[in-house]
Amino acid sequence: MMSGKTVIVTGANSGIGKATAAGIVQLRGRVIMACRDLARAEEAARDIQLQTGADGSLVAVRYLDLASLTSVRAFCEGIIKDEPRVDVLINNAGVYQCPLTRTEDGFEMQFGVNHLGHFLLTHLLLDLLKRSAPSRIVVVSSKLYKHGDINFEDLNSEQSYDKASAYSRSKLANLLFTCELARRLEGSGVTVNALTPGIVRTNLGRHVELPVVAKPLFNLLSWGLFKSPEEGARTSVFLASSPDVDGVQGKCFANCRPQVLLDKATDQQVASKLWDISEVMVGITT
Repeated sequence: MMSGKTVIVTGANSGIGKATAAGIVQLRGRVIMACRDLARAEEAARDIQLQTGADGSLVAVRYLDLASLTSVRAFCEGIIKDEPRVDVLINNAGVYQCPLTRTEDGFEMQFGVNHLGHFLLTHLLLDLLKRSAPSRIVVVSSKLYKHGDINFEDLNSEQSYDKASAYSRSKLANLLFTCELARRLEGSGVTVNALTPGIVRTNLGRHVELPVVAKPLFNLLSWGLFKSPEEGARTSVFLASSPDVDGVQGKCFANCRPQVLLDKATDQQVASKLWDISEVMVGITT
C-alpha cells in the first residue's frame, strides 16, 4: 500500500500514464498528474476516481509541457512551494516517431520531450526527493533503444532526421540518464530504475503512417497481440511501490523483472558525456 505517499506521473492523461496513475491510487497513494492537456487530464482524473472509488484528495492535476523548459521550471517551482514531500517521480510522458518538429527551445521534439524535458524536471525536483528519502525515480524507456545511437555530432537532428531513429535515440538516452543518475545518487536514499513496458495499445503511435486499408487489420491485431495500458503500466507501478526493489539502483526492468541491457545502454563514459551536454542544453549551471 502507498498510503501517505505522493507520486508525480508525467503524461498521466492517457495510455500507460493514466493506467499507472490509477494503479497508484488503487494502492491508496496520492498522484499528481503532470500533463500538457489539462482538459484531458481532468477527464482522466475523474475516470480514475470512478474506477478506484478514491476521493478527490488522492488525484491532483498540474500543467506541465515537457516541450518547454519554462513550463518545466514553473511546474517544479509550484511543486517545491506546495508539496512537503515527493516520494516517487515517474518520468512516463513521451513522443513517438513524430515528423520533424522543434520544442519551444529549439530541440528536436522527441529528444527534447523524452530526454531533455525529463532531465531538467528530475534535476529540479532532486533536492525535494532527497528530503523525502527513501524515495524513487522511475524512467520509462523502450526496447527500441536497441536501434538507437548517441551521435554527439548531431544530437539535435540539425544535419539529418529519421523519426524512428530519433525515437530510439531518445529511449537510449533515457537508459544512459538512468545509469549516470544512479551513480550520482549512491548513498542519497533516492533510487532510480528504468523499465521497458513492451508493445502497448496507446495513442503514442498516432504519427505512424499506415495505408488506409491496413488500419482496420492493424487495429484488430493490436487487440490480440498488444498489451493493454493496464498491463503496460504494471512494471511502473511495481517499481514505484514494491518493497522487492527497496534499495535497487540503476537497473532496467520488463514485466517486473530485471533485464540485461546492451552495452551501449550502460556505457559509463557515454552516459557521463551525455549528462554534461544535457546540462548545457537545458541551461543548468553547476
